[in-house]
Parts: sequence; C-alpha cells; structure tokens
Amino acid sequence: MKAFTYERADSPAAAAAALASRPGAKLIAGGTNLLDLMKLQIETPTHLIDINRVQLDRIDATPDGGLRVGALVRNTDLASDPRVRKDYAVLSRALLSGASGQLRNKATTAGNLLQRTRCPYFYDATKPCNKRTPGAGCAAMGGFNRNLAIVGTSDQCIATHPSDMAIAMRLLDAQVETVKADGTSRRIPIADFHKLPGRTPNVETALAGDEVITAVTLPAPLGGRHLYRKVRDRASYAFALISVAAVVQPDGRGRFAFGGLAHKPWRVEAGDEQARNGAKAVTDVVLRGATTTPQNAFKLALVERTLAAVLTEARV
Repeated sequence: MKAFTYERADSPAAAAAALASRPGAKLIAGGTNLLDLMKLQIETPTHLIDINRVQLDRIDATPDGGLRVGALVRNTDLASDPRVRKDYAVLSRALLSGASGQLRNKATTAGNLLQRTRCPYFYDATKPCNKRTPGAGCAAMGGFNRNLAIVGTSDQCIATHPSDMAIAMRLLDAQVETVKADGTSRRIPIADFHKLPGRTPNVETALAGDEVITAVTLPAPLGGRHLYRKVRDRASYAFALISVAAVVQPDGRGRFAFGGLAHKPWRVEAGDEQARNGAKAVTDVVLRGATTTPQNAFKLALVERTLAAVLTEARV
C-alpha cells in the first residue's frame, strides 16, 4: 500500500470541497472495497477523506410515502429495517445475499453503489485492463471470462457490476442524491447513474469529480410479491453469475432487473410487458443483442431458467 494523507470531513459539502481541492483524493466510509484495492495498488489515492462523521446514517420517510436512505446507512441496518422488510423486501433480500455479515456491518449504501468490478483482470496489475489503465487493452476478451458480461458490452470491456443492492435499487427506480463542492445538489435516476463501458470503461458512474452521494431515495412501495434469486458458484460469499430481482403482482404483471449480465444493473422495461407470457418471452426482450463467448454463453439459458424459477415462486 502506498503512502497517503488523511482527514475527516464534518459535512458532505466539506467532503466535496476536499475532493475538489486534493487531486487524487478518495472518500472512505466502510472501506470494504477501497482498502482491498489499495492493498493491491489498483487504487492509489494520495489522500483519504473519512466521511463517517457527516451524519448520513438515517432512514427517513419521505412525503410521498417512500424512504430516504442516508449514504452511510450500513447494509445490515438497511436490510433489517422494518419498513424495508415490509415494503421493499426485494431490497432486503438482495442485501442479505451479498457478502458476509461482517462486511454488511461495515459496508454503506453509497459504497455499495460504487463498488468496482470483480473482473479478475481488473484485479491483476500484470494484465492489461482498459478500466484500470485506459487504452491498455482488455485481457478478459481472450482470457477467462465465464462470469463476465453478455449485454451492454463493448470492444473495450466486458466486466460486470458486482452489487446485489444496486440491482434491487434499479428495480425500484431509486434516485441518488448528491452534493458538489459549490453546494449545489441534484438527483440522479439510478437508471442513469451507472454507465455502460462504450469507449470509456474507466468512467463507471455519472458522478463528477467533486460530487458526494448523500442519500438514495426510494419511491412509494410497489406492492406485489418481492423476490430476489441469485445463482452463484458457491452458496455464500460469492458474486452472481446471474441474479434476478422481481416484483410480481397477483394478476401476473411484473417488473424485473438483472445482475451478472452487464456493466451496470440491467433492466429493460419492455421485458416487463411480457411477464404474463412467461420467462422466455421476457428474456427474449431482455437479452436482445447479447454478445457471448464460448465460456459465458451458458448465461443465456441460465437467465431464462432463473427467471422461470422466480415466476414459479411468485405463484406459490
């Protein structure tokens, strides 16, 4: 790990100002992803800004019947909140399927959204990676890519987004609240928050360099049956090969979002319209334009089978 300086911010605006004034600075809260990357020298911040004292750890009701989740709410606290378990069960289930209890006790809402990919070539500094070093190339293209993306890819990157929480947030059409160094704030629809790789896979989110996440807002509850199913290589503490977040109504209408498929949480609203026609009809829309390799082509069938299991569970 390379040497760095450190400070504590006492407000979101102060943290944003510190980011703006210190090139190479990074925010740290739970540190569950950043510290690992620093040890591997994938991330080499020159300055760390600790935001654990900025008092963004509350979950509050909103006037329209939703919830405002502070950026520093820990994953364990969010998953166990009675309002989340009752009205946003898909979110609670997604959180509980990710990582270990110890990590959930430290990981934050904002940090979970900002997780870096677990592509093995991103983590291996001896291999070329456009996400880590723009223009270096992508070793995953001709390497081990069994668990990598099949939709939304480019010739620059086939990495996947690792967060379970973000898949549920995308299903729920959450909004990400931010503040910048000049004090201005905005709300970013989560559909626009994460970026596809295109020609710039190193640009992963819509955040500006001096922008700090302050909260994630959930709209009023959807009702219906909330389900989250994650398929992985081992039963716990593993990232998804495929995951499906779903809200299914008694009349068969549904909403779906998918993990393990793309560089961002994957949701194709047109696929929802096919819910009553079964899993194949939905996945034919969701996977339109998919590009696979010999190693990850199995995901095409796995998505359909996983969604079929979700729809069957919803009818029980």
